Amino acid sequence: MTLLLGYDVGSSSIKATLMDAGTGKVLAAASSPDKELEIIAKQLGWAEQQPDVWWEHVKAATQKIKAKAKFDAGDVQAIGISYQMHGLVVVDKNNKVMRPSIIWCDSRAVQIGEQAAEDIGQEKCLKRLFNLPGNFTASKLKWVMENEPDVYSRIHQIMLPGDYIAMKMTGEIKTTPSGLSEGIMWDFEADGLAEFVLDNYGISRELIAETVPTFCVQGELAKEAAAELGLAAGTAVSYRAGDQPNNALSLSVLEPGEIAVTAGTSGVVYGVSDRKNYDRRSRVNVFVHVNHSASNPRYGVLLCLNGTGILNSWLKHNFVAGEGLDYEQMNELAAQVPVGSDGLVILPYGNGAERTLENRNIGASVHGWNFNVHKKAHFLRAAQEGIVFALNYGLGIMRDMGIELTTVKAGNANMFLSPLFAEAFATVTEATVELYNTDGSQGAARGAGIGAGIYKGPEEAFVGLEPVKTIEPNQTLTSSYQQAYQSWQDVLRQSERSN
Repeated sequence: MTLLLGYDVGSSSIKATLMDAGTGKVLAAASSPDKELEIIAKQLGWAEQQPDVWWEHVKAATQKIKAKAKFDAGDVQAIGISYQMHGLVVVDKNNKVMRPSIIWCDSRAVQIGEQAAEDIGQEKCLKRLFNLPGNFTASKLKWVMENEPDVYSRIHQIMLPGDYIAMKMTGEIKTTPSGLSEGIMWDFEADGLAEFVLDNYGISRELIAETVPTFCVQGELAKEAAAELGLAAGTAVSYRAGDQPNNALSLSVLEPGEIAVTAGTSGVVYGVSDRKNYDRRSRVNVFVHVNHSASNPRYGVLLCLNGTGILNSWLKHNFVAGEGLDYEQMNELAAQVPVGSDGLVILPYGNGAERTLENRNIGASVHGWNFNVHKKAHFLRAAQEGIVFALNYGLGIMRDMGIELTTVKAGNANMFLSPLFAEAFATVTEATVELYNTDGSQGAARGAGIGAGIYKGPEEAFVGLEPVKTIEPNQTLTSSYQQAYQSWQDVLRQSERSN
């Protein structure tokens, strides 16, 4: 039997999946720890984690997998890694971590990125980086240079979180074009390292790891790591990717017109394009997709909505807490109200500054509330509609960039567990929505099979992956949703003017 092992190294937990390569069947899945990982916040806006804690939980998740499924370690032919994007890990010449990782949600380097955009020129940044330098990995490294010069002077190389886990496994430090692009260190014009960004920041090229393809044997499991994990030395480590490109891979979203959506605490829409393009107002990000090559370009266009499932969660724990309603009961109650919630409008922007609104923080708000009309069910429906409308607003930016919307794929989880939400999303976006039972660690396992050559290509890698549900746009409700979306947009414009 040929087995694949995938890891998803998130900021909340580490997930692992053991998969039968021949059938695509999940033999075991596990996560560690049982509660969310700690995020260290020494100052307002900071967010750090200890990389060695990730490694400890990679080991713990592996032991859980071994306890659930009896298998010969030698049957695991390849390992894949998905990881939280945009983080910074720095090590010395002995590969020892020198400070906690500055992770994706840390905002300390915002002003550094803004200054770089001004110094380099926004036009040049957008034309060659498809993004502004922003609060990404390169800017975080510049922060270390300016604020921790002793640490910076001893840095041997920098890594993204997934590069660090791969280093712990193989003893080798490497990265990928996709990884460099998420750190805003990839020049799309040159199809290589963005040296002009490093020059602006004064960063030595020697700090940047060797670049290898996303799919390839990037190293082999070293003896020490194999002993710690309980796996076989020499096992190929053959795939790594950031969580959002990897989520797209897990849903087989690889070609232009295909869209991957997640609707958890925050919402992400990730579309694939073969065109070099960007949003002039930098309201969405563009990265190198996992299957990109110079001869067959594939770019991932990503929009993020911070206020998604967190709004529904807030309603559950605060608005209907006294009644003890679960999410399914909330969905049933919301479905009793007509499309448009009888004029009640909710803007879901209550989880920080929103990139689709040009980094403005306008807050969540309720509009059109009529004491004689609106009841609890109206708020529950208006919240779900507000999230769908906000995602569709972001999709409008992507459409203007030439992203075609033909097929939307999502995990059968989080907000998509609500029939109302799923139907509203399909109807408002006018796209067929396919839901799958998959996750990031499964995607990493399949990616490992591609990288190790176990699969001839992506088509073979998705054996066993079939939609569990398909939602078509509800044509009878199209007009009602269009009117409700127009009203929502009018409220958004008014709110933006007043903020």
